[in-house]
Amino acid sequence: MAALTPLDEFTVPLGGQQVALQQIDHVEGGMRLLRVRIREGKRFTVFDIDAGTARRWGKVLLDWSGAHGGADAGTP
Repeated sequence: MAALTPLDEFTVPLGGQQVALQQIDHVEGGMRLLRVRIREGKRFTVFDIDAGTARRWGKVLLDWSGAHGGADAGTP
């Protein structure tokens, strides 16, 4: 069994996709993952990723945002 903790939820301005970020704590084995859940109409895409993958993905997003005028450019 896994416990889900909501972290953030937002709608993408262009395209209207609904994005939900949740922490997953697996009781058995103590594994902790980040769930990225994207809803486009009736379709869902779900990624369960480890901390290393989240760090790499997040760095690329921050770097890209900073280079293209993101409001929070450079914020870790």
